[in-house]
Amino acid sequence: MFLAIDVGNTQTTLGLFDEAGALARGWRMSTDATDTSDMLHARLFSFFMKDGMELARVAEAGVASVVPALERAWRKCLEAHLGHRPLVVRPGEPYGMEIAMPNPRQVGADRIANAIAARTTYGAPVIVVDFGTATNIDVVDELGRYRGGAISPGVMLSAGALVSRAARLASVPIEAPEHALGDTTETAMQSGLVIGAAAQAEGLVSRIKDELGAPNATVVATGGLARTVGAATSLFDAIDPDLTLRGIREIWLWKQGQR
Repeated sequence: MFLAIDVGNTQTTLGLFDEAGALARGWRMSTDATDTSDMLHARLFSFFMKDGMELARVAEAGVASVVPALERAWRKCLEAHLGHRPLVVRPGEPYGMEIAMPNPRQVGADRIANAIAARTTYGAPVIVVDFGTATNIDVVDELGRYRGGAISPGVMLSAGALVSRAARLASVPIEAPEHALGDTTETAMQSGLVIGAAAQAEGLVSRIKDELGAPNATVVATGGLARTVGAATSLFDAIDPDLTLRGIREIWLWKQGQR
C-alpha cells in the first residue's frame, strides 16, 4: 500500500492508497514543526492501530511538505519504516509536467502535486483553487503546462487576523451563511469570510481564464475548506479534497515509469 503525506502549515493530511489506487483511509493531524521522527512514527502507529490496520502493510510512501523541518523528520521516519528512501516531492521539479515559469523553484511541492493530479483527473486546461492556510490558485494550460497562479491569505488566517485586531469581534463558526447581506455580527463575518473567499476565487478565476484564453477551463476546489467555500458559489466543476494526496501518488507512479 502507498501512504501519501501532505504537510501544510496548519494541518497535515495523510492518505492510504490500496493496490488498485483507491483511497482506503485518510487522517488529519495538526502540523507541529517541533515533531521528531520518533513522534511522527508514534502518531502513524496510533492511526493504524485505531483503525485496526497494520502499519507494516505500507510498502511505499511519499511526502509533499511546505515545512522544511518536518520534511526532514518525515523522511527519517519513513526511511526507518520502509527500509529505503520515500518519495519527497521537491519544489520546482517537473515530474512529467513542464513548469512554464521564469523560476520553477518558486513552485511549492503541494502546488505541483495539485496540478499533476488535476491534469490526470480532469484533463487540461484546469484551474485548482486550494483553500488551506493560504488560498492557492494553480493553473494548467491547454498544453498541459503549469503556468502559475495566485496566492492570498486563507479563510482561517483572515478570520484570525480579524478577531485579533478588532476588539468587538469574536470568532464565529466558519460556514457559509444563507445570504451575503448579514443581519447579525456573526452572519456578517461569515459573509465576509466565506462568501468573500468565494467571490475572490470567482474574480481571480475569471481573470485567469481571460488571460489564458481558456473560458471553458475546468475549475476544481480542494483543501480543508473546499466544501465550505464551495457551498457559497457555483464556480467549481468539482470539489476534490483528496487532490493533493492523489498528486503525490501520481508523482510516485511517474517516477516508477508507470505514467
